[in-house]
Amino acid sequence: MPKPFKPSVQLKENDVTDERVYMNRRSLLKSMGFIGASTLLAKSASAAGWFWEDDEEKVPFKSEPLEFSQPPKFQISETRTPENKVISYNNFYEFGTAKDAPAKNATEFQTNPWTLTIDGLVKKPITLDYNALTTRFPLEERIYRLRCVEAWSMVIPWVGFELAALIKQADPLMSAKYVAFETLYDPDQMPGQRSRFMGGGIDYPYVEGLRLDEAMHPLTMMAVGLYGKTLPPQNGAPIRLVVPWKYGFKSIKSIVRIRLTDKEPPTTWNRLAANEYGFYANVNPNVAHPRWSQASERRITTGGLLTRNRIDTQLFNGYTEVAPMYNDMNLSRYY
Repeated sequence: MPKPFKPSVQLKENDVTDERVYMNRRSLLKSMGFIGASTLLAKSASAAGWFWEDDEEKVPFKSEPLEFSQPPKFQISETRTPENKVISYNNFYEFGTAKDAPAKNATEFQTNPWTLTIDGLVKKPITLDYNALTTRFPLEERIYRLRCVEAWSMVIPWVGFELAALIKQADPLMSAKYVAFETLYDPDQMPGQRSRFMGGGIDYPYVEGLRLDEAMHPLTMMAVGLYGKTLPPQNGAPIRLVVPWKYGFKSIKSIVRIRLTDKEPPTTWNRLAANEYGFYANVNPNVAHPRWSQASERRITTGGLLTRNRIDTQLFNGYTEVAPMYNDMNLSRYY
């Protein structure tokens, strides 16, 4: 009989930093260009079509409350990153490469209608519409640490469901070994996809992948919300992947397709810089990035975003229960 799953961390509600709401408005964006950017960049961005024309049919995004349970085993005893920082400090190059660009440039991103397709080496392909993303599976709040490859980290209360539940419904074939993910490709809504300069030199759409056993692990989550509400666009609305023991770039946002395959799928950052970003990308303080150490991280909590709250980085980001999946691997080689 298998042993019951026990997470490596426990969370308590009384350690939570007070939630604050922050949303930049389109009027501010238009009036100031890119806040903190040069005048030249703002003019270039406007000329490239970064600002949408007035359209009365577009409705600025508004988060909606979600119904979910709070399993005690996922309520960890670490101070949450305040919501205003979680939604205003993001890497989502489809909306710009500056940390504050996604919150400013995604205010009118349309997430409904939406479809998520699960296909490939499965017996029962599935297509979920927008409503099914939050109703097909019971939702849970799970407070996970997020460790960026850039050596900063957050503690975020995600709302969602296990990816394994979705994959099981699709009934994978025995030949399936990997799971490939793909982000929406819509340059009209995602201006960074129109320019390799504005979009970080990435060949879009953004793609990611996991081994099937990684995808089926109980910690691997499909998130549809954070802080009890639906995901803001800058955080990957309407649905994203969360793999807490891997560097953040593995947790692909705004997913439209999940495909099971028998071959290791290409991944965006590995394709862009294979010498810096591996397929596995497990958090590992003992393996430095080619350009910086991964031994410690800047935890974003209270105070300014640049507050130096340095802590030691943990192997697998502290989620040591995933270690058996890599027993046959030399972790010093698999960045």
